[in-house]
Amino acid sequence: MCGIVGIVSHEPVNQQIYDSLLLLQHRGQDSTGIATADGSQLHMVKARGQVREAYRTRDMRSLLGNVGLGHVRYATSGSAGREEEAQPFYVNAPYGLILVHNGNLTNTRELNAELHTIDRRHLNTHSDTELLLNVLANELQHVTDDSSLDADEVFQAVTRVHQRVEGSYAAIALIAGQGLLAFRDPFGIRPLVLGRREAVGGRSEWVVASESLVLESGGYEIVRDVEPGEAILITPDGEMHSRQCAANPRLLPCSFEYIYLARPDSVLSGISVYDARLRLGDVLAEQVTAEVPSGDIDVVMPIPDSGRPSAMQLAQRLGVEYREGFFKNRYVGRTFIMPGQSVRKKSVRQKLNAMSTEFKGKNVLLVDDSIVRGTTSGQIVEMARAAGAASVTFASAAPPVLFPHVYGINMPTRKELIAHGRSNDEIAATMGADHLVYQTVEGMNRAILAGQDKVTALEESCFTGEYLAGNVTDEYLAWLEATQVS
Repeated sequence: MCGIVGIVSHEPVNQQIYDSLLLLQHRGQDSTGIATADGSQLHMVKARGQVREAYRTRDMRSLLGNVGLGHVRYATSGSAGREEEAQPFYVNAPYGLILVHNGNLTNTRELNAELHTIDRRHLNTHSDTELLLNVLANELQHVTDDSSLDADEVFQAVTRVHQRVEGSYAAIALIAGQGLLAFRDPFGIRPLVLGRREAVGGRSEWVVASESLVLESGGYEIVRDVEPGEAILITPDGEMHSRQCAANPRLLPCSFEYIYLARPDSVLSGISVYDARLRLGDVLAEQVTAEVPSGDIDVVMPIPDSGRPSAMQLAQRLGVEYREGFFKNRYVGRTFIMPGQSVRKKSVRQKLNAMSTEFKGKNVLLVDDSIVRGTTSGQIVEMARAAGAASVTFASAAPPVLFPHVYGINMPTRKELIAHGRSNDEIAATMGADHLVYQTVEGMNRAILAGQDKVTALEESCFTGEYLAGNVTDEYLAWLEATQVS
């Protein structure tokens, strides 16, 4: 999971991209980067850490030009601690290309071999973004035989990228002298939204970003989502071209975007994230009513922040008091996307504090967006008991996470997943909870997909084990687990 943004403007874009990355900071905290194009001259700055600390005044002054892109990274491929694996990535041929990417490629072994032995391209990192960039560069080189490049040739190259690359990818690229290119994998797993605003003189300015909140904050009109398999080319003067470049596109947005990853004030594929989380609470109330004895719940409390909408709706449905029992330190990052397990464990108690006046003597139902490794959940249950709770029931607005997620979320090893190979009672015992209630897969789909007909199915492989993009076999999962550093 990463956050990406690209802007074509009639004014310098460095500040606009910086502001956009601040809004996308929740999507990645390992590193960040900004690149701009001033005519055919490309400029780039990238660094470890969060946006607000990463850029100095001299960095912003060096980012010249009216076309640019930016990235915040949460490492799922490569190493989180290596600055050279921060995005964007650059290659000088053809034309000069810079690319950012949100997602995860699943055929990296095959692509590495092809790039080395057939395409004669050198890779300097283990990042699949560098892989994707070099595949795109190679295909652009194949479709043109002179110094000019038109939209048809760009779209031909993206078509060839789709034919070679498997997995999830929403990508934005700068092509020196040509403009901004955005494209999305044929399943539309990772989000990408297109926006437009009118500048002085009637000229169009454009933005593509991971979430709609970037568009709304910048005063852009939301035009639409970039379609699965589609490519969009925007020239430096604001002329937009688009084409479907995949043979059989199908929209399967990641269910975890709605459960946890996206900000609640975003709209993805026409579905309000906040409304989806409210409905997850509605449906979860059915499970709680069926599984928890009547009278065993005095109060419903959320695990802030992404569990709050579901908890509020759940409390309303149950007719039980809703209270805020945990105070959150907002200066600590999101524990689910912390790079290592030891860091996650340390961060939970730094992030949350239980207020004993809200817990003492009460039968408490705690509601979180999901339970992945169980590290956070177990410590929260322990904190609730230490604060005086008489009993603790834990409810997850998401189904049990049983399988690795290979499309851009850091949950790749089965042994890390608390629900893998355990019953609900065993999971509750491991967490120290009196009761444990999970959302069902059917309930999750019903909640997220309600009230619209554009999205008919979700990418939900971490709950079901059904991998629809790429050739994800048992051998691949074993290889992935063997190479993962937690």
